[in-house]
Amino acid sequence: MKPITLIAALAISTAALPAFAEGDAAAGEDAFKKCKSCHAIANGDEVIFRGGRTGPNLFGMIGRQAGTVDGFRYRDDLVAAGEAGLVWDQESLAEYVADPTTFLRTYLSDDSARSGMTFKLREGGEDVAAYLATFSE
Repeated sequence: MKPITLIAALAISTAALPAFAEGDAAAGEDAFKKCKSCHAIANGDEVIFRGGRTGPNLFGMIGRQAGTVDGFRYRDDLVAAGEAGLVWDQESLAEYVADPTTFLRTYLSDDSARSGMTFKLREGGEDVAAYLATFSE
């Protein structure tokens, strides 16, 4: 295959891949209000978004291995997902918040896996993930 033909073929195949929709961090800040009953965003003593303590602190979540916030007691399946290589990025977080249990069952290939998060954020997950990314390295 000639180099130009190869480049054209790669360009066409890349364009055919599904694109992950980028979230809107500003919209995510507003959507995060649905999450605050269980989650806070705090960097040490600096409270960025005051919220509940039922769920873990979400500061620095993007780029962190799932199930690893110090001092928070996770369900075994989320810890297992982290041990199996789940590191939160915007795409995986958006999928998770839409349906946490289904996400874990698919990720772990285990129909009995369960998430401790029972709330489903059916819309705006990409935006919340983009918002949380602003508090991550």
